[in-house]
Amino acid sequence: MFYMAKLKVPIISIVIGEGSSGGALALGVANKVIMLENAIYSILSPEGYASILWKDASRSKEAAEKMRLTAQDLYDLKVIDKIISEPEEVNDEALGIISKELRKEILNTIEEMKKKSSEQIVEERYEKFRKIGS
Repeated sequence: MFYMAKLKVPIISIVIGEGSSGGALALGVANKVIMLENAIYSILSPEGYASILWKDASRSKEAAEKMRLTAQDLYDLKVIDKIISEPEEVNDEALGIISKELRKEILNTIEEMKKKSSEQIVEERYEKFRKIGS
């Protein structure tokens, strides 16, 4: 993550299902973090959190609420930058809609980043990471 943070190229992270553990930390070191509406993103599973905090993994639902691992929670905390809505029903058509939205967001981000110097990209990534949770 230390080296990743200093990369002079833009980094776009996308959470489409469950981003967790040490990989979740690495996903956060990005210029832009995009998350599907029903995905979750945390450094620890709710069961693990409950086991550590209360010595009782069966309290995972309570742990999940405290962890604030939903897309909306993480957007409010400034951990992620964009939420991609998902249709109610999951089918081929829904996947096509989601794919188009992701593609649009990726292309928009690339166009934004093309206008910036390498130094700006690194500095903005650093500042973004420092503001998480504020």
